[in-house]
Amino acid sequence: MMMKKLLFSILVTLTILGATPVASAEDVEGGLFVNLTTDDTWAAAKAILFAHEKVLKRGYKPVAIWLNVRAIYLADKKRASHVHGLMKEEGRSIQDMLHAFMADGGIVIACMACSKAAGLTQADFFEGVQMGNPDLVTELLFDPKVKTLSW
Repeated sequence: MMMKKLLFSILVTLTILGATPVASAEDVEGGLFVNLTTDDTWAAAKAILFAHEKVLKRGYKPVAIWLNVRAIYLADKKRASHVHGLMKEEGRSIQDMLHAFMADGGIVIACMACSKAAGLTQADFFEGVQMGNPDLVTELLFDPKVKTLSW
């Protein structure tokens, strides 16, 4: 009984302080599908940082970021990538963040219809970005172990 009270107190304290216990690699199950619809660098940086640092690096897989609507422009290798205030200290651009995410096993998918509407093709995207298709997207989106989050 005393042990349960102690564990409960520790959990409440961690919650109040904003800490979340990190699961061990054996306990981690499921993944995340981030629906990113904006090229606003503040929102994009938050979405990529969350998907990479808070989910992928904690062992969850698969972790995918689906660039659609205006977010499609974030993968265009011809466009300069802004370094948002959140990343100023590190000097990392949105494209740098996406490259690091993919290097650690993250998946970046460009919406095919949005790419076409924006006049972009696979050749316009930097290496590692996959052109979306119904099979790729629905396989992730409807996997019961994968959660969806929109930005």
